[in-house]
Amino acid sequence: MTSVLAAASVLLAAGCSSGGSPDPAGSPGASSAASSPDGARTSASPSVPPAKGSVKVVSTVTTDLTSPWGVAALPGGDLLVSSRDTGKVFRVAADGGAKTELGTVPGVVPGGEGGLLGIAVAPSFGRDHQVYAYFTTESDNRIARMNYDAKRQPGRQLGAPDTVLKGIPKGQVHNGGRIAFGPDKMLYAGTGETGDTGLAQDRKSLGGKILRMTPDGEPVHGNPDADSVVYTYGHRNVQGLAWDAEGRLWAAEFGQNTWDELNLIEPGKNYGWPEVEGRGRGDARFVDPVAQWKTADASPSGIAYAEGSVWMAGLRGERLWRIPLDGRRASARPQAFLQGAYGRLRTVVAAGDGGLWLVTSNTDGRGEPKKGDDRILRLSVS
Repeated sequence: MTSVLAAASVLLAAGCSSGGSPDPAGSPGASSAASSPDGARTSASPSVPPAKGSVKVVSTVTTDLTSPWGVAALPGGDLLVSSRDTGKVFRVAADGGAKTELGTVPGVVPGGEGGLLGIAVAPSFGRDHQVYAYFTTESDNRIARMNYDAKRQPGRQLGAPDTVLKGIPKGQVHNGGRIAFGPDKMLYAGTGETGDTGLAQDRKSLGGKILRMTPDGEPVHGNPDADSVVYTYGHRNVQGLAWDAEGRLWAAEFGQNTWDELNLIEPGKNYGWPEVEGRGRGDARFVDPVAQWKTADASPSGIAYAEGSVWMAGLRGERLWRIPLDGRRASARPQAFLQGAYGRLRTVVAAGDGGLWLVTSNTDGRGEPKKGDDRILRLSVS
């Protein structure tokens, strides 16, 4: 723990001011690792964040989590956290970090990249106490909702799952898994193509897509196909969803060997996989990413929007990326923070006060756990 904090202190001393980061993407050593579209603005305006931002680790909220994956904030600020490999859901106190086990989601079958993945709190939680989860079963990935009763005994606070959507393809890899309610109070889900690349371009498959549905799992009026929950297609493995201050949806996506992507999501559009990885050289059939990274520098999972920027957690890249926005475009090159300080980073969540919660992912079978892993960090950012 001491060595980790010491490393973080060195990194933060180098990168916490608005003038730089441990590996700023605009530096000679990082310009090939991350890029934004040609012609992106670099001059600041009152509505555009500065080209260089800052990150400070304010505190460690909690430690000793096992394979944490999804995180959702409850009214009042406490966090719900899903454990991919155990199928359990925990409540973590924002003040003090005490953990309470809500229960185990029935039917979860962990394996490879599957298990209990994304979690979301319904906009109607104040009256119905509904919590949503995306998880892998014996036959598929699915989304279910459960009643959360905090008055019951710990470990027995979750009601029986009510499946709202099933039949999402499953695999050892690329199960997607992020779910979130949008500003329209509809439920969105990022799915993967399970390694079967043809699913991404198959409009009838739920794999390799971003889905939009009602809280009951039904297609939403205004979807590209009135009878389908498919919102966009041509994705490889979407694990990051976030909305900016203007209500635009952004998504992070794993590349294969060349480029990871941050995409601006628009209904009915084709994001290219497997025909294109990264920018498509002007192919009008496909939407180009707003920013792209070499896979060794990102392998992105969760994203969040705060202080005018998208913040993207990197697994293989072991760093937090900041992508400042000017409307639909990146206003400057992406900037990296915390490189290697906390290992693999799985999920980042906006805290509501301009800060972030950041969740590590070193106990997922691919990381190198240190004492105290996995943990949730509280960040202040600009």
